[in-house]
Amino acid sequence: MVSNKKIKSIYLIAICGTGMASLAGLLQKSGYLVTGSDANIYPPMSTLLKSSGIDIKSGYQRNNITADIDQVIVGNAVSKDNPEVLAVQEKGIPYISFPEAIKKFYLKNQKSLVVTGTHGKTTTTALLSWVLHSAKRKPGFMVGGWMKNFDGNHAIPEGEFFVSEGDEYDTAFFDKGPKFLHYSPFASILTGIEFDHADIYRDLDHIKNSFRKFVNIIHPSGFLLAAFSDKNVQDVLADASCQVETYGFSSSADWVIGDYKFVSGKGYFTLSHQNVNVANFNLPMIGRHNIQNATSVAVMGLKLGLTTQEIQEGFHTFKGIKRRQEVLGVKNGVTVIDDFAHHPTAIQLTLEGIKEAYPGQRIWAIFEPRSATCKRKVFEDRLPKSFTPADLVIIADLFAPDKIDPKDRLNPELVVENINNDGGDAYFIPDTEALINKLITECRPKDVLLIMSSGGFSGIHQKLIARL
Repeated sequence: MVSNKKIKSIYLIAICGTGMASLAGLLQKSGYLVTGSDANIYPPMSTLLKSSGIDIKSGYQRNNITADIDQVIVGNAVSKDNPEVLAVQEKGIPYISFPEAIKKFYLKNQKSLVVTGTHGKTTTTALLSWVLHSAKRKPGFMVGGWMKNFDGNHAIPEGEFFVSEGDEYDTAFFDKGPKFLHYSPFASILTGIEFDHADIYRDLDHIKNSFRKFVNIIHPSGFLLAAFSDKNVQDVLADASCQVETYGFSSSADWVIGDYKFVSGKGYFTLSHQNVNVANFNLPMIGRHNIQNATSVAVMGLKLGLTTQEIQEGFHTFKGIKRRQEVLGVKNGVTVIDDFAHHPTAIQLTLEGIKEAYPGQRIWAIFEPRSATCKRKVFEDRLPKSFTPADLVIIADLFAPDKIDPKDRLNPELVVENINNDGGDAYFIPDTEALINKLITECRPKDVLLIMSSGGFSGIHQKLIARL
């Protein structure tokens, strides 16, 4: 529902989602009066909004929707019976979805660069945005995380590019198609495809069909960079009408990663194309998956006209993203790390990276099942193996378990039992205070505490650091 009325005041329902908060900041910097509401207000997005002077209303109330609002943007988690949605419809205020808003306000005159895939989207989008910015291309961007280089997660485009994190999740209650179909991609990075979002997709084939549609809408004069080793990615490439090039560790890829290693918290690798060495790169990140993410950014940069020197400078100065292997503190020799990992593959890759970065140190994996998928049984068999790199594992209770039908609900106690049956050392501790007490009692100097959750996890990070 779009109006041609001149827009001055914009209201976002569910404003604290990572994407919605980014959009709110963009709109405000573009000169609009921005307000919004959310039922769950927590950092870092709440911090971003408040620091920008954007008024956040706690909870959804009909009286929040006033006559002076010109445009409403509805987050994808908002239901059709939300009291603010009902008030918007009754008052006849135009409303659109989050991805429709991005297209409407920011993609009309830009080359849209979309980073998509089940894993690595946020890191890759952030790194690409920074590399383009560092090379003075002045891109606009929206990143699903807080970039330390910008102390934020968005920017208004001043150059020809706009970088988006392409999400395959559904768009809104009035549009059940994937978000990324709205982004009019000129070029894209596809990092990989796995089953996820079990509340939306029936199975892997259902997800792959969405990616097929996305691949098919990339501009014919543009290009797609695809992870070579991912069979599911290979399955969707046939529908591409644009140039397709692959990247990865295999010598059969178009762009080949070679000689990668990690030294003192940095990753080093070579990049070759058609058996010719292109450049040697290094970046302040660990983990084989981040080497692959950086490779896709390097190739994208080269194809957009950047030099290897410009790309390396961007890599060298990249400061990372909050909640992605973020060291929150070291106290009494104990390192506390926060990460967003919530899928078995992401958990395992993150743990492997931490293991590489802290050789010989004891690694604790502390996990809160919080996302719609990981709270379901769909990954119950896979989760135990994903914690293999950890020395000790603590799994908390499901966040808001009542939202999942009991027959479909993950059994964290069974996951813990299977880890222990495989020779691991795992515990189910549903109470956050009891969990903290165990860590305080049993952790020792040089231990690394990796805390993984897609949400706030009851403020465990700050509570833990305060008591160590």
